[in-house]
Amino acid sequence: MDNSIANISLINLGFAAIPALWVIWVLFKWSLDGKNALYSIARMLTQLLLVGYVLSYIFATDSAWVVIGVLSVMVFASSWIAMGVVKVHRRALYRHALLAIATGGVIMFVVIMLVVLEVDAWYTPHIAIPIAGMIFANSMNSVSLAAERLSVELSRGERYLQAKTAALQTAMIPVINSLFAVGLVSLPGMMTGQILSGVSPLIAARYQIMVMLMIFAASGISSILFLISAQRVFQPREQ
Repeated sequence: MDNSIANISLINLGFAAIPALWVIWVLFKWSLDGKNALYSIARMLTQLLLVGYVLSYIFATDSAWVVIGVLSVMVFASSWIAMGVVKVHRRALYRHALLAIATGGVIMFVVIMLVVLEVDAWYTPHIAIPIAGMIFANSMNSVSLAAERLSVELSRGERYLQAKTAALQTAMIPVINSLFAVGLVSLPGMMTGQILSGVSPLIAARYQIMVMLMIFAASGISSILFLISAQRVFQPREQ
């Protein structure tokens, strides 16, 4: 029997939207921010449909320059988004976030692609782009948490050393919690997708272990580098 996952028709996909629309209706009924929720779903649909077409084109190419261009957009965008939580010094901190996310991300990207997966070409689009996406997205979240906590601690008058320690602890909480929860509370996206596609759970587990270690290391390296380099922005205030 073929256990591989079937293609989802647009009609069947529409059924998944019914419960979501009911939640939005309740939000409006209770005078909550239903417009924002509706906008977020509409934007999600638009973005995913567009990225589906774009990735179909990119996956059909065999150009390292195309992949480098995509990864560059990921790095620059994730760094700017990460600093969205900082009300002061955002532009000054952006270059530190960019350097930290790029360095931590590239280190883990090289290790995963060339050492762990041993791909023939590092720029293989259907492997490189999803891997880089997971790395940069999680690095972005951790750096963002670190920047927000750092700013709060310094505004309270804490010395940079203490603020840096608290910021790193905060940045790593989601990643560490996910390590505790994986396999017990949740089956993460990659493992779930592979199992649904008919891959052996044992093989899927190995890939998920790779992903979890990759995310932990990339998030940690990026956060640490950001907190070390960002001291140049806040040091004059401390002095």
